[in-house]
Amino acid sequence: MKQHGIRLFGLLRLVWRARRPSQVNDMPALPGGFWLKRGYDALTFFGTIITDSVSEAESMNGRLTAMKNHEMIHLKQAMSTGDSWWRFYRLYLRYWFQGWLHRKRYPSAAYRLNPFEMEAYEHMHDLHYLDSCTDGATGWKRYANMSVEERYKYKNN
Repeated sequence: MKQHGIRLFGLLRLVWRARRPSQVNDMPALPGGFWLKRGYDALTFFGTIITDSVSEAESMNGRLTAMKNHEMIHLKQAMSTGDSWWRFYRLYLRYWFQGWLHRKRYPSAAYRLNPFEMEAYEHMHDLHYLDSCTDGATGWKRYANMSVEERYKYKNN
């Protein structure tokens, strides 16, 4: 892998070769900072973690860090959405758009008030959280039933 990370063809290959979330035991981390918005360290992409740097990718491969745990929670969330990456991303975008509509009142709401991100951030430092998620991580559903305003109040209390 080159230092500059994944290019478009590489992303398409990841989508083409993707397995159902329940068939993924560990997600490899690859550098691909080009695809990450400034301020974001990693993202889950069809069973692969794309990081902002080679060193970040290397730190995640072979050991469970808080950041890798955050991304692994997204894997388990995808299991809870019908074991489908496509359904997971469709719901993720739906919640992202809901938050985006409130961006003037709640900065970063599209990302920070996304139910999937709220669960992942809440449990990312608990490296044993996923042990109890046999059928997928479902804590996001509690937040999904809240309005954006309720999520904001919950997060800031």
